[in-house]
Amino acid sequence: MYKILAIISLFAVTGCASITGSKLQPVSIQTIQDDVEVAGIGCTLTNDAGKWFVTTPGSVTVQKSTDDLSIDCTKEGVATGHATAVSKSNAGVWGNIIAGGGIGYIVDRSTGAGFDYPNLIKVVLHKVGVAVGLTAPAATPAVAAAATPASAETLAKK
Repeated sequence: MYKILAIISLFAVTGCASITGSKLQPVSIQTIQDDVEVAGIGCTLTNDAGKWFVTTPGSVTVQKSTDDLSIDCTKEGVATGHATAVSKSNAGVWGNIIAGGGIGYIVDRSTGAGFDYPNLIKVVLHKVGVAVGLTAPAATPAVAAAATPASAETLAKK
């Protein structure tokens, strides 16, 4: 009798993540540039379950998935950044595997309820020119001297 009670208690505590957990999760996004938090940056969060938008610093509720969450943040002409939040299995899915086996795991996996993203995601921003490789390198003194008008006239006379 005690064994049956113990098994029922185990099912009640661990349960299927799809039943005991949520398919949705709030995540907070912060954008950082040069070790300083930057506000007012628009971010798009994407996984195989959908697409969400938030302005930093801010929070948005996303649908959980086994796929990682891709975060792209940009402020036109100022900065851009990208981060990936890894989807990790939570305690509900492990309890389901141990207690319930394969069917519950398949349900948890298909709904995303057995997986979580980090609650806080920090996105490092880069200046737009630097991010795409368009910033010109600083001129060296030898190159700068060769580009002066006097040098151009001297070259023209030769």
